[in-house]
Amino acid sequence: MAASATTLLPRVSLPPPPRSTAASSRGAGLASIPARRCSHHRLLRRSPSTVGTAAASSPSVPSPSPEPGSGIGDALGGVEIYSAAAGEPVLFRDLWDQNEGMAVVALLRHFGCPCCWELASVLRDTKERFDSAGVKLIAVGVGSPAKARILAERLPFPLEYLYADPERKAYDLLGLYFGIGRTFFNPASVKVFSRFDSLKEAVKNYTIEATPDDRAGVLQQGGMFVFKGKELLYARKDEGTGDHAPLDDVLNICCKVPVA
Repeated sequence: MAASATTLLPRVSLPPPPRSTAASSRGAGLASIPARRCSHHRLLRRSPSTVGTAAASSPSVPSPSPEPGSGIGDALGGVEIYSAAAGEPVLFRDLWDQNEGMAVVALLRHFGCPCCWELASVLRDTKERFDSAGVKLIAVGVGSPAKARILAERLPFPLEYLYADPERKAYDLLGLYFGIGRTFFNPASVKVFSRFDSLKEAVKNYTIEATPDDRAGVLQQGGMFVFKGKELLYARKDEGTGDHAPLDDVLNICCKVPVA
């Protein structure tokens, strides 16, 4: 009787658990960007699966910006980047005196970004003021040391102050923005038009070959930071492409603080 009752019960087949499609949908979104709108868009279309995967695994919403006195200097000190000159790994803590030394850490977007060539040219032209104040200039970009050398040779920019962060470790730690909206559609980017002459001069020898092989790197935004030893004195994230920190603000901080 029990057996016959069992045979009368309907068989229920549970569906398999749903699979996440976040990465694939993001990749599809990137692949569908019209190629004619921007050179960066064309780069994204060449390898949509690579960019989609990287974009899905990278933070679209950054961690909060570090604030002065936050202790971020200790954490940043352990981050490994690469010297553009030698191609060898180096820790941030080894780039300036961690007790009283002053350093301006400028994180460019990537070595193939025309706006970053302009920023690098401004930093280069201001280096004499940094030197006279005893301030170490450290410019970091997304890409390999070989890509960094392209910028250094063609801009030009002094190799000994240029570093590469191909995995964007420092960018993630410092909570810098990442994504399509910030890169291509942020209102803050209109500031670029006010610097048109400076940008035009900086890109006279520009080449797209400096763009990172990992095309997801073109979606990274930069920022500017000033340290005295391990202490963070100034922090600013770029809101969009070309939205660089006002250099006067940086100079007012780093060149007026007494250096031991």
